Amino acid sequence: MKGLFITGTDTEIGKTCVTAGLAHALAQTGLRVAALKPVAAGQECVEGVWVNEDVRQLRDAGNVGLTDRDVGPWQLRAACAPHVAARLEGRSLVPQALLAEVRRVAQRADITLVEGVGGFCVPLVPGWDTADLARELALPVVLVVGLRLGCLSHAFLTAEAVRARGLVLAGWVANTVDAAMPHLPDQITALQDGLAAPCWGQVPRLAPPHRAAVAAHLDAAAVLRACGVAAGVPGP
Repeated sequence: MKGLFITGTDTEIGKTCVTAGLAHALAQTGLRVAALKPVAAGQECVEGVWVNEDVRQLRDAGNVGLTDRDVGPWQLRAACAPHVAARLEGRSLVPQALLAEVRRVAQRADITLVEGVGGFCVPLVPGWDTADLARELALPVVLVVGLRLGCLSHAFLTAEAVRARGLVLAGWVANTVDAAMPHLPDQITALQDGLAAPCWGQVPRLAPPHRAAVAAHLDAAAVLRACGVAAGVPGP
């Protein structure tokens, strides 16, 4: 399984937009790309079907013909912490079953992008969280840093947590949450120094943040190197 695990400094900081942008950029190289969000909380009923907007966005960004169920095998109705949303529905996540679903879908792609939910250490079931999901998949990690007040500490603590679990922080993406954030160049410099990982792009505030527009601000070549896949050369 070749790919990346995408995490973020918090919730609502642009992980899905960046993941979709990465998928779009990689798909342009001729590779088969799957973008997944194994755990997704927050659905709305559209024409009688319960859908999660993040799952739909990632489904459309990939190019291997996945269904909503393939992209988001564990979708929950309430837009809150997954373990709470699952309790409200009387459901219980089985970690090994979730991992098996991710690996099954990954067999159809050369590169699989797996987006976490919320930040890096979000509880899923007692004794197992999103950091454990990343550790089990053993993929290089991409950190999406939401550029806003407080992001430095959030970014450095997340990077520390990633490395503490034996995972590689392959790169990070700066995503503009607060377009009026003061002293932005100084903040970027601090992130570059403190994260000790390459920056794969700085995404401005986009309206709308379409995957192609996001992809234009990402370093696809660096992403390919991190995945260990050559452009246009299918994996085994």
